[in-house]
Amino acid sequence: QVQLVESGGGSADAGGSLKLSCVGSGFTFSIYHMGWYRQAPGKERELVAKIPSYGAAPTYADSVKGRFTISRDDDKDTVYLQMNNLKPEDTAVYYCKADWPSIYWGQGTQVTVSS
Repeated sequence: QVQLVESGGGSADAGGSLKLSCVGSGFTFSIYHMGWYRQAPGKERELVAKIPSYGAAPTYADSVKGRFTISRDDDKDTVYLQMNNLKPEDTAVYYCKADWPSIYWGQGTQVTVSS
């Protein structure tokens, strides 16, 4: 059974930091392109960052460049999202996604940033 389980969400003040983790199971994590997406209330789900397999360079949404860092540890079947200098507009439910060759989603974790 495929699972993606996110953790690390919570509340932070503007300017603070949070680190999200997503552990995959039931599939060959190392060959998958992985991504973090977010959905704020009343808005569509959007890409935050993605990291291909086998050491290829990650890409970021313009809104998080320079503040967020995506990384992965294939030995632990885990993808991370380090979020620094958080802003209130980063408030959303954050989802982990296994992007290719098949698509799997995690259940999401809430991030709330107060000003």
